Amino acid sequence: MADITLLIVDDHPVVRDGLRGMFAGAPGFEVLAEAANGREAVALAADLRPDVILMDLRMPGGSGVEAITEITERGLPSKVLVLTTYDTDSDTIPAIEAGATGYLLKDAPRDELFNAVRAAAEGRTVLSPAIASRLVNRVRAPQTGTLSAREIEVLRLVAKGTGNREIAAELFISQATVKTHLTHIYAKLGVKDRAAAVASAYDQGILG
Repeated sequence: MADITLLIVDDHPVVRDGLRGMFAGAPGFEVLAEAANGREAVALAADLRPDVILMDLRMPGGSGVEAITEITERGLPSKVLVLTTYDTDSDTIPAIEAGATGYLLKDAPRDELFNAVRAAAEGRTVLSPAIASRLVNRVRAPQTGTLSAREIEVLRLVAKGTGNREIAAELFISQATVKTHLTHIYAKLGVKDRAAAVASAYDQGILG
């Protein structure tokens, strides 16, 4: 069988070096390239078409979620396996909604990471045990409206009078992504503007 080709995306050179060395020492894998941010990742994914992209989330110069969104929208064949230190709903849910095949934490054992990459290459969903447990609990718990965790985060900032540019900076996303979230919020709440969205959210108990 051909080696599984990889693109490693992380803003820390030490992390990239460590991952490259780890996969170079294991049979069945080939690291094609590395990227330091989301924009580089999208360009390399389009050019090299790796089987799997190991994607960090919070990076200056283009976040992981933005990169996953663009990779998905372009229809690129690479499977994205998130590898990050962040396990909150506000990180997990947007990444999965954007199209990530799997989500692992950086403290995952070496063999777990290798198995996750193999599974991702086959198109199978891979979640670290901690993330899987959180998602199950989240699904079983009473939901706050129909908004995602990220949408509620955006709406809280809107309620404080924060503009789109400041929201983008606060959440490490682009202004275009903020506008997309707002469009979804308006549609889900059945409103047409920011003020109505905030008022509706308070009425529904989404914003305490």
